[in-house]
Amino acid sequence: MEAAKPSLTIAPQRSRIAEILNLRNLDGLMLAAAVGLIAFSVFTLESASRHEVAADPLYFVVRQSIYGVLGIALMIAVSHIDYTRLRELRVSIYAFMVGSIAFVLLVGTAIRGSNRWIELPFFQFQPSELAKVLLCVSLSAFVYERIRRPFGLRVTLGLLALGLLPAALVFLQPDLGTGIVLVAITLTILFVGGIPWQHFAALAAIVALLGGGAYLGGSAVGFHPLAGYQQDRLTSFLHPSNDPSDGSYQVNQAIIAVGSGERSGRGDEATQTELLFLPERHTDFIFAVIGERFGFLGAAFVVLLYALLFWRAIRVMRIATSYYGVVIAGGIVAMLAFQAIINVGMNLGLMPVTGITLPLISYGGSSVLGTFLALGLLQAIHAQSRAQSFRSY
Repeated sequence: MEAAKPSLTIAPQRSRIAEILNLRNLDGLMLAAAVGLIAFSVFTLESASRHEVAADPLYFVVRQSIYGVLGIALMIAVSHIDYTRLRELRVSIYAFMVGSIAFVLLVGTAIRGSNRWIELPFFQFQPSELAKVLLCVSLSAFVYERIRRPFGLRVTLGLLALGLLPAALVFLQPDLGTGIVLVAITLTILFVGGIPWQHFAALAAIVALLGGGAYLGGSAVGFHPLAGYQQDRLTSFLHPSNDPSDGSYQVNQAIIAVGSGERSGRGDEATQTELLFLPERHTDFIFAVIGERFGFLGAAFVVLLYALLFWRAIRVMRIATSYYGVVIAGGIVAMLAFQAIINVGMNLGLMPVTGITLPLISYGGSSVLGTFLALGLLQAIHAQSRAQSFRSY
């Protein structure tokens, strides 16, 4: 009898581990797309970042692999939570999000003129990446709390202010790209949440008037809200040949890299990557590396994985049994799709260079873990919807 006691205490732990590792309620295609993207990222970084750290050619490859494994584990763990309970924590989640972004402005590490990171012992934490997911969770909860009341313009403005506050703090870092993503998430959540279209029309008119007035007034007194390099990045894609050595340099090098890849890529003869002409090869312009090394086929494969990911995410949004789940899923779809479209567009010279990374492809621990956290929430919504559909039979 004494020898049997340890097995009784270990059995519940084993059953709990088995429950966490249970993948039956996960969306398998979404999981496959996410794993495929992070695997392709590691494969691409092997060549894209080999010259970044001379003493350790695999520096970014090893770290991205670790972030990928941790991210997949995080996604699976989050998929087992009851996401509807997060509504009760909406105020705490929102306060933590705003506080962490503000904290960066005080003690963050400045890199290349931007104060976005908090230096940790083994990791540079970027709160604005986590803020994307936390904004989806908290703002969706605030919208949910108002579904039983008519949406007056005052309510709309209040919800809009909640979404734009973290975006404004991120702009101050300055991080134009992430700030724009937060604005896109906010507008999408309000749209999915049922804000009347008349409110959107009124807001668009107000923004146009205020923006035009600020631009004209700022020009008159010599004040410009955007730094010179930010203005150059936003406008250089319109005339890339006007200043090829300065503002348009990144765009031109990316276009050359993508164009030279042709159908099947240049492999190790990818000169734009190997001779270090292409800037930010492992982050903002990694899609140009894919285009040059693997050609149209490699780039199309990545786009196909994103299409699969977005399709499954939209499906989760459609089958969600909770209004809260619908709004969260809508925010996450906007977060992922907006980043992917803008990043690919700027690599092709079709969009302004805003520093927006390519989800699960660009190097970055905060970005990878934040994206997998968002996918974990989608998986939780899917799992709960699937479980409820089985109970109904």
